[in-house]
Amino acid sequence: MPHAAHDPRFLDGIACFNRRAFFQAHEVWEDLWREEQGPSRQFYKGLIQLAVCLHHFSRGNLHGTRKLCLSGSAYLEPYRPVHLGVDLDRLLIEMRICCREALVANQLFPRVKLDPRLIPTIVTRDTRR
Repeated sequence: MPHAAHDPRFLDGIACFNRRAFFQAHEVWEDLWREEQGPSRQFYKGLIQLAVCLHHFSRGNLHGTRKLCLSGSAYLEPYRPVHLGVDLDRLLIEMRICCREALVANQLFPRVKLDPRLIPTIVTRDTRR
């Protein structure tokens, strides 16, 4: 099995996320999550939840957006600042900015829409030194 950061499915999930195919990213990473028994298991769960968060947001499901933004961020928090090359500091900040209005909306039927200009991308760093 290749190192997780170089697993083609991990990289494919990042590519899907960055081209805004959020549900597809979730599907790709879910296979890795199911197989992972080590310390990165919750990391994959966090990525999956952020991808589904943005999928929900794009479809107007604000309850799902809020729930998964918060839980996905919480799963990734212990892995900051970088895990498997993913710049988590940047990703989590950009997620909060992107979902800010959905997170603070307190109306029963808020009129909050996903702003395509604020959708984050996953930035990777080379962690070999």
